[in-house]
Amino acid sequence: MSDLIRSHGFTNETLGWKAWLPTVDLSSATDEQVAVLQESHPQALTSDYYLTLAHHPEVLRQRSQAFNAIMYAPGGLSRAERELASTVVSRVNRCVYCASVHAQRFEQLAKRNDVISEVFADPATAGTTDREKAIVQFAIDLTLEPSSLSARHIQTLRDQGLDDAQVLDLIHAISIFAWANRLMLNLGEPVFSAP
Repeated sequence: MSDLIRSHGFTNETLGWKAWLPTVDLSSATDEQVAVLQESHPQALTSDYYLTLAHHPEVLRQRSQAFNAIMYAPGGLSRAERELASTVVSRVNRCVYCASVHAQRFEQLAKRNDVISEVFADPATAGTTDREKAIVQFAIDLTLEPSSLSARHIQTLRDQGLDDAQVLDLIHAISIFAWANRLMLNLGEPVFSAP
């Protein structure tokens, strides 16, 4: 892992997450609940988040399929840039848990965390290149003022070399995290490890 960042209530360290609602008890889970957990994520059987969502297996299945298609599809925007956008959205929405997870993923893919430190400190000024700054600003604008987006916003991305597929990937990553953050923020809370 790269250098530890703790800034403005955000961190790149590994956090836990605790549900406020009852989670599915695996000893009494239905076959469908167990199956969807197994296909959703490697840690889903022990994650409060997935065990909460597993109360509605088909909804969890659709969520996992959409998430995986958006974040891991080949081509289009780089995985690191998708993770950067996800971190920005999570920072803007104050979802500490999601910000930590996706900051770590960005760092693993990009092999650096300079921009993550900037995002945590002040997303409005973050970005180590003009392309990163454009991605970060677009993530902020779409998160805070989606109805104000215009062709000008897309042109700014195109001016930094993003093609239509990359712009679409960026919009999808930002959008799914607008939704994912709200789930995390309304269903539970991050858990920091003991110092």
